Amino acid sequence: MDGDTMDQQPGKHAQDPSAVPAENAAATAAHAAAEPAVHAGPTPFFSRPGVLLGGALVVGLVGGFLGGYLGQLAGSAGASTTGPIIAAPNAGVCDAESVASAVLPTIVTINVVSEAGGGVGTGSIVRDDGYILTNNHVVADAVNGATIVVTFSNGQQVPATLVGRSSQADIAVVKVDVDSALPTIAIGDSDTLAVGQPVVALGAPLGLSSTVTSGIVSALGRDVPVPADDGTMALLAGAVQTDAAINPGNSGGALVDCTGAQIGVNSAIATVPNESGQAGGGSVGIGFAVPVNLAMDLAEQLIEDGKVSYPYLGMQVVVIPQEVAERFNTAPGLFVEGVTAGGPAEDAGIEPGDIITALDGHAATNAAVLTRLKLTKQVGDTVEVSYLRGTETGRTTVTLSEAP
Repeated sequence: MDGDTMDQQPGKHAQDPSAVPAENAAATAAHAAAEPAVHAGPTPFFSRPGVLLGGALVVGLVGGFLGGYLGQLAGSAGASTTGPIIAAPNAGVCDAESVASAVLPTIVTINVVSEAGGGVGTGSIVRDDGYILTNNHVVADAVNGATIVVTFSNGQQVPATLVGRSSQADIAVVKVDVDSALPTIAIGDSDTLAVGQPVVALGAPLGLSSTVTSGIVSALGRDVPVPADDGTMALLAGAVQTDAAINPGNSGGALVDCTGAQIGVNSAIATVPNESGQAGGGSVGIGFAVPVNLAMDLAEQLIEDGKVSYPYLGMQVVVIPQEVAERFNTAPGLFVEGVTAGGPAEDAGIEPGDIITALDGHAATNAAVLTRLKLTKQVGDTVEVSYLRGTETGRTTVTLSEAP
C-alpha cells in the first residue's frame, strides 16, 4: 500500500541459525529473506512477466507482436443510465449465441497507437454517456502521449481519452464523446459466482473484433500477481479463473454469465513456457478475470475523481517465507521493520520487530495480502491483525486511513 512498503534492499548475510539469539531470530530471518535469492532450478513462482506456475505454466498479462502491433491480453458506474441497456437472455442453460447477440453491441475494440508502435485490447461500455471499462495495461501508454481509438461493434471508430487508472489492480476507464446514448452492458454480481458455472468471454483476440468464446468458472478467489507498467507488481485480487479461451487482444474484455451480465474483466492467462521459460503464446484454458464487483468499485472512483483513494496500514515489512522461518526457528509472516508515526498500525499497537501472521483472516505469507487489503478495503474499514512479538502472540484491530 502507499505507505506500506516491502523492503527490497539486500540485508546482511545470514548467520548460522544456531548462533542467533532467540530474541534476534525474527530480525535475522527477515534480513535473510530480503537478500536477493540465487535460484539453480526453475524460475520462481510469479517472479517476472511470464513466469513459471508450479514449474509447468507461465502466467502473465497476455501480449505479443501482431503485424507490428502489440496485442495486449486480455450496472451502472454510480450514475443512472437513460440509454438502451441491452436486454439479456433468460438465466438457465447458457446459450452462447443469445448471449453474444445481446452483449456484443456493448463491447468495443481499443487500439492504442504511439510512436513506438501500438496495441489492441477490448473494453465494455458501462455508462451510456461513453465510459468504457478496460485493463490498465491496455491503455497505460496514453499517459506518455499515445492515442486511443475505440471501435464499436458496428465498425464506427471514435477517439477516446483516458479518464483514470489503477495500475495496481490493472483496471482503467476511458471515455468517448457521443451524441446519443450508448448501449451499456448489464453488471452482474461476482460474489454470487459458483465453480462450474457457464460463462462467455467477448473481445478482440489477435485483433479479431467481436469474438466470442465460452467455458466455465474453473475456480474463484485466485490472487494473481502480474507485472504493472511502473515496474512493480499488480494484483488480480480474488480473480475468477476460467477455461474460456482468452488470447492476446482479449484484455479488458467482458466475462459474462448466461444472462449476459458482466462478472469479470479478462486480464491474464497461463501458458506453456517456451524453451527460455517465457510465456509461450495463446490460451491453454487457464484465464483470469478481475471480479466485476472490484472492477466497478474502482471504475466508479475513477469516473468520479480520476483516481483511486487507497487505504493503508502504515508499516514497512519484509516477507519471512516458511523455509526461512524454519531455518531461524521463528514464525513465517511479515516482519515489521518500521511503523509510520501516527499511522494506523502504530495507533493499533503494532511495533517494529513484530511478525504479522494474519491480516483480515488471511495468512500473511506474502506481499499480496497487503495489496489485496489495499484493493478490497475502504478508508475507515477495520482489519483484524494477528502477530507474534517475541514468543507471545497477540491480536489487534487496525482502522484503515487514507494513504498519504
